[in-house]
Amino acid sequence: MIPFSYYMLGSAFLFCIGLAIALTKRSAIVALMGVELMLNAANINLVAFSHRDPSFGEGTAFSIFVIVIAAAEVCVALALIIRLFQHFRSVDLHKVNTLKEE
Repeated sequence: MIPFSYYMLGSAFLFCIGLAIALTKRSAIVALMGVELMLNAANINLVAFSHRDPSFGEGTAFSIFVIVIAAAEVCVALALIIRLFQHFRSVDLHKVNTLKEE
């Protein structure tokens, strides 16, 4: 059986990688992938705590809820990225710095 601390360390590692990607990458699609990594790290934590303490049975239900919310977030984010690309002809987040119509 895998020790509980391995789940926590793996989840923290994934979260840190996702945070670094989301903060440093210029492409909106790659930044979105970093956010998805952070959500998956949170899911690993929820399931690990649910497995460790059976009285915390809501962890798996919360994990499924996070997966559904992440899928909806991807749909909305991809729609926004497509609109940004149509307007600015780039998905570079540093070039998209205005909200006004030109």
